[in-house]
Amino acid sequence: MSSIASSSAPAAVALTPTRLGADKTVPYGIALLRLALGVLLLAHGGLKFLVFTLAGTAGFFASVGFPAWMAYVVAPAEVLAGLALIVGFQTRRVALLTLPILLGALSVHLGNGWVFSSPNGGWEFPAFLAVASLAQALLGSGALSLDALRGASR
Repeated sequence: MSSIASSSAPAAVALTPTRLGADKTVPYGIALLRLALGVLLLAHGGLKFLVFTLAGTAGFFASVGFPAWMAYVVAPAEVLAGLALIVGFQTRRVALLTLPILLGALSVHLGNGWVFSSPNGGWEFPAFLAVASLAQALLGSGALSLDALRGASR
């Protein structure tokens, strides 16, 4: 029985991420998440400025129960957060600061069903973005970031 226990221990050690070489690719996976979140936030903020306009966004916010003035905070916050995430600046802080925006978007879609293709959009996409932003805050910047160049957010 002791030979079975001793033979299973090395197998478990052999399957650790370090042994598989994941330690070399993990920072790039984290960076990919950061870049995807950054581009998405930049695109959503850009839509509020360039397509819907700030006045139109304010009208939408008011129609779903948020104060209209919040549009003038949310749109620039999304653009600036997107840019910060793309370059990897203050990634943990920025990812956490996007959570109120993403949770606000989630609250708008909660009553529409799960799938985002539902009328008025379901809650799956905003929920995923909130979870991804929280994961980014926990993971840090990853590779190819200003934070990594400064030795921060590892």
